[in-house]
Amino acid sequence: MSSNLLFALKLFSTLGCGLMAGVFFAFSTFVMKALAQLPPPQGIAAMQSINITVINPLFMGTFLGTGLACLCLIIFTLLNWHQPTAVYLLASCLLYLIGTLGVTIACNVPLNDVLAIAKPESIEGANLWSSYLANWTFWNHIRTGAAFAAMAAFAIALR
Repeated sequence: MSSNLLFALKLFSTLGCGLMAGVFFAFSTFVMKALAQLPPPQGIAAMQSINITVINPLFMGTFLGTGLACLCLIIFTLLNWHQPTAVYLLASCLLYLIGTLGVTIACNVPLNDVLAIAKPESIEGANLWSSYLANWTFWNHIRTGAAFAAMAAFAIALR
């Protein structure tokens, strides 16, 4: 892999992790709190709309593209373990792939799938909303921390 391509992958991954950390940070610090202050039917409907709208080329390209770049960087790192920044590259890639992408797939998406079929005006919907807020936000905090830590490790690997 050329040094220019390697630098581009590391830079893209750093920026991608930063963007994802920022998105998740926003949800952890104010979006979910604002939705929790709404009556359950409104909060459910708003989150259902967010979960549909987030599936767009810009978000998914950044989210999944960063994961793809991480996979490429893992291969490079394992083949070039002698490089001084190899540990930082491997750590950052694993943090993103497991702590951000993996947590999303294993935890947040299943919660979103259950919420997607909830009827906002029902008692069951209101009960689901309460547990959804706590569980989804907990896992989002994990994603936020993992994306931020991955970004920091990538920044060190850029040097």
